[in-house]
Amino acid sequence: MLSKEKLNRINELSKRAKTTGLTKQEEKEQQTLRKEYIQTFRKSFKNQLHSVTVVDENGNDVTPDTLKESKKNQNKPMH
Repeated sequence: MLSKEKLNRINELSKRAKTTGLTKQEEKEQQTLRKEYIQTFRKSFKNQLHSVTVVDENGNDVTPDTLKESKKNQNKPMH
């Protein structure tokens, strides 16, 4: 999760970009913060998906194979 300070800064920069505009340094900061936010969001969403199991009305596990494979590989170190 991104810190409150970083989220507040993202919002502040966004508001200023719409009103008075940003300096080059602030634009770079905004890009960096947005990139970090997206990475954090994707990681959190992926972790949430790994906790999902799909079950049909008969109680059979029908979780898609791609999700099952992703769950197996989630703890393996990346090369």
